[in-house]
Amino acid sequence: MIESAEEFIRLRESEIPEEYVRSAEDELPLEIGMELVKNFPEMKQWVVINKTVPIEILELLADDEDENVRFEVASKRKLTRDLFLKLSKDPDATVRGRIVFNAKTPIDILRGMYPDSWDHLNEPLRKRIKAYEEKMKK
Repeated sequence: MIESAEEFIRLRESEIPEEYVRSAEDELPLEIGMELVKNFPEMKQWVVINKTVPIEILELLADDEDENVRFEVASKRKLTRDLFLKLSKDPDATVRGRIVFNAKTPIDILRGMYPDSWDHLNEPLRKRIKAYEEKMKK
């Protein structure tokens, strides 16, 4: 378990592969994650990448001004339905794209995204919807 914000930063910035991996895999308590978000904004994206990041942090960072942070949030499989829906309407096309390619995005949200204003997302959306419909026929 990560014991402090300073430990997380040290692990994340380490050149030792085992330590670097720990920043992404060791349990990140809510209090430490929130401290990182508040006091070390340059670490927000890396906080989201942590496999144990609490949903409360994802909810907070789904509204972050940095589209790279929102992109990482949209990549998470453990999002709530509300977060999938919010990020499916993100002003940044790359964030919406992560929702299109997130295996856990509910089909009705994908249907609601089609057609997207960014043409590059429409073909993947069609494919995901079609694959779901074919699966349901079986």
